[in-house]
Amino acid sequence: MAAVVSDKLVDELIKEAGDQAELLGRDGLIAELTKKVLERALSAELTEHLGYEQGDVAGNNSGNSRNGTSSKTVHTENGSVPLDVPRDRAGTFQPRIVAKGQTRLEGLNERIIALYAGGMTVRDIRDHLAELYDVDVSPDLISKVTDEVWAEVKEWQSRPLDRVYPVVYLDALVCKVRDEGVVRNKAAHLALGVDADGRKEVLGIWIETNEGAKFWLRVCNELRTRGVADVLVVVCDGLKGLPQAIAAVWPQAWVQTCIVHLTRASLNLVSYKHRRAVAAALKAIYRADSEQTALAALEAVEAEWGRRYPGIVKMWRDAWERVIPFLALPPEIRKVIYTTNAIESVNYQLRKVTRKPRPLPQRRAHQAVVSRDPQHAKARTRRDGRQPSVRLEDRTQPVPHLLPRKA
Repeated sequence: MAAVVSDKLVDELIKEAGDQAELLGRDGLIAELTKKVLERALSAELTEHLGYEQGDVAGNNSGNSRNGTSSKTVHTENGSVPLDVPRDRAGTFQPRIVAKGQTRLEGLNERIIALYAGGMTVRDIRDHLAELYDVDVSPDLISKVTDEVWAEVKEWQSRPLDRVYPVVYLDALVCKVRDEGVVRNKAAHLALGVDADGRKEVLGIWIETNEGAKFWLRVCNELRTRGVADVLVVVCDGLKGLPQAIAAVWPQAWVQTCIVHLTRASLNLVSYKHRRAVAAALKAIYRADSEQTALAALEAVEAEWGRRYPGIVKMWRDAWERVIPFLALPPEIRKVIYTTNAIESVNYQLRKVTRKPRPLPQRRAHQAVVSRDPQHAKARTRRDGRQPSVRLEDRTQPVPHLLPRKA
């Protein structure tokens, strides 16, 4: 288009418009240019439909001919544009660039969806469009646009999946959602899969009041119904009952407890003055080169800190069978499955909109954020490549080196 819209053409338009001409707005140059381009395109479509140019004698006795125009207003990103849409006498003309019944162009739909996902109400979106784009749309039209997104979300949520996923990450994020006029905390359950080619894919997002093993069992059963017959490794946090729920659906799957979650839970039991020492002792466990070495490191932690902090040793021993699976793998593969950090990029997209002054307008808007762009599954890291800092219970100073490096 840069070759078509040359600088010379732009200079001629501005010169003809004059120095006092308005560029933007309902009567501006851009709106008038949009009107002319759309009307010319519609006229060209009608010529193609009829098979002859306007005024051509070939149209005599052809059985169909031009029949004037009808007026309609189309809402665009440059404002509301009145159009004269050409008609044919037989009524068989079906324009494509501005279809029958269409009152807005696709660019405006994307604006409405972006504002909706950002947490704005229907009335706020209407005021925003009127102020910035000089577009006056009804609340019903905005609701129809967002409902169209919901239909797309449901299609995405029920799409078929691959038969086998080498790795699946399960995690939940608590978000504030406006539900039936009341703001409540809801748990957004997320499933992220890595296919046989190494590509990450968001398998789905489910909203429920609380995170629980029973609901995760329902999620896993839904994934199996959509085609996931087997999973090699499932990485999750230490939620009670979750490993049993996974085993009920995929009996052959390894369940890997997230080491980062386990380490943070351990450090929550430790006073601030001992955290560095305990973190260094725990690091020897998950950085061990074998299960035997890791067990020896755990026994060393028990000998040094077991009397002062018995809860740490109990926590690691209770989860031991779900801690050691990644130790049997090569170091380059360990980085992939020792933590659920790969799913944090999806959580980041949700936090961006849930940390606004207002909560999201509806519970289903959370799913719209991901389903509109499922490629949010690419892992994010800090610019310095380090693990995000841990917030201590009685201090705000970050201690980034206490946790394992992010994969």
